[in-house]
Amino acid sequence: MNRIDYLFQTKKERVLSIYVTAGFPELGDTLPVMEAIQASGADIIELGIPYSDPIADGPTIQESNAIALENGMSIKTLFSQLVGFRSKIHVPVILMGYLNPIIQFGMEEFCKKCKEVGIDGLILPDLPMSQYLEEYKALFEEYGLFISFLISPQTSEKRIREVDENSNGFIYMVSSHAITGAKASISKEQETYFERVAGMNLNHPRLIGFGISDAATFQLASRYSNGAIIGSAFIKKIKDSKELKQDIKNFLTEVRG
Repeated sequence: MNRIDYLFQTKKERVLSIYVTAGFPELGDTLPVMEAIQASGADIIELGIPYSDPIADGPTIQESNAIALENGMSIKTLFSQLVGFRSKIHVPVILMGYLNPIIQFGMEEFCKKCKEVGIDGLILPDLPMSQYLEEYKALFEEYGLFISFLISPQTSEKRIREVDENSNGFIYMVSSHAITGAKASISKEQETYFERVAGMNLNHPRLIGFGISDAATFQLASRYSNGAIIGSAFIKKIKDSKELKQDIKNFLTEVRG
């Protein structure tokens, strides 16, 4: 069974996914940060593949992408870092990235490497569903890779049900029609959107991302979904950290409450 499915079968609420850019803050920090995230109680690790033009990401994650690229991170380097990581990491690990560098690397080779090292799923915000169904669905299934599609407050009910039909593992609920970034609170308008989607009785669990930054926003998001994804606030926390392990533990302890 895919680790993502197993997680949601055994944990129905307050699932915490932490996003971190691979090769950030330093090139060699990828695995130590992943280990600290797991040790601090996160349920999923979302590992970002740095890209020079990350269309869904705000300034904080864009900057982490630029730093990681300057550090020398690439898809090839990332896979070399991930060899054997499953001896230490047991939580689901998802790669989040954009099509251009993956296609340049070679989609089948990418999927093959994902399976070899033990990646569970993918989030590819700029992959059209029609292209996925026509070109990549069979490939992803062959290599045991789940894919999570995104929905937003502007997504129609028809489209949400299409996403529900074709996603694996979980649906990524973008909290607002905006780029990533930590927010101090969740608006009533966002809550209305969360309630609307919760009332659709979808088949797949849902995680809310974009703007989730602390215990209050995590708790509120978890009220309307199975949990949430934190990225920008975590990236800010570790950017200038001198004690990565302790700072990560402190941040996740505060978020989980």
